[in-house]
Amino acid sequence: MDPSDFFEGGTVTVSAATYAVVTAERGDPDAFATIRDENETTVVIEEGQVDETAAIDVEWGWKRLTFEMVLPFELVGFLARVAGALADEGVPVFALSAYSTDHVLVREGDVGVAATKLESLGCSVDRAEGFGDGN
Repeated sequence: MDPSDFFEGGTVTVSAATYAVVTAERGDPDAFATIRDENETTVVIEEGQVDETAAIDVEWGWKRLTFEMVLPFELVGFLARVAGALADEGVPVFALSAYSTDHVLVREGDVGVAATKLESLGCSVDRAEGFGDGN
């Protein structure tokens, strides 16, 4: 399987919400994602819902880009291609994978550059209503 087959005609949705990536003492039931490993708990949550009493460190100002497509487990290199393309533009990403799709968080100010780059790969990018290019 070629990742290009999924980009061409694929849709990426930019979240209306702005997220914070938080190192926290505990998970949060309202979080978009909670990742626990042996060293830390990371919570991805809408900025207005951050529990600062449980936060150890917070990175503010992220938009979620969701690949609105089912990505098979056999697909190799999809996320690497996305991350590499955005890296070529100087856009840092925080990547998350769900069972059937991927999400990348990019800084709010990088959404326009990220969207343009993803469009050049063949994706259609749906920006949240009222959200411009961020540039």
